[in-house]
Amino acid sequence: MEAEGWYVDPFGSHEARWISDGTPTALVRDGHVESHDPPPASGYSGVYQRLGEEVQPDTASLRRADEAESEVTNDAPDGLGYPR
Repeated sequence: MEAEGWYVDPFGSHEARWISDGTPTALVRDGHVESHDPPPASGYSGVYQRLGEEVQPDTASLRRADEAESEVTNDAPDGLGYPR
């Protein structure tokens, strides 16, 4: 099966280019903005690089600000403790 879908723009002009049946099309994308830019007449004969999946942020280490403020360390010199 020939390449079909969004791939890294093999010509380097845009972030992504739609490849249809193994052929670069004029449909391009930069961020969330799609537009048209015809591919060069010379074509492309290399290997297409599929766009990676969007990486979801690792939220496991995130805390709410009010949770962080409620924690107190007891390593203060006077023993009173300071919020972290």
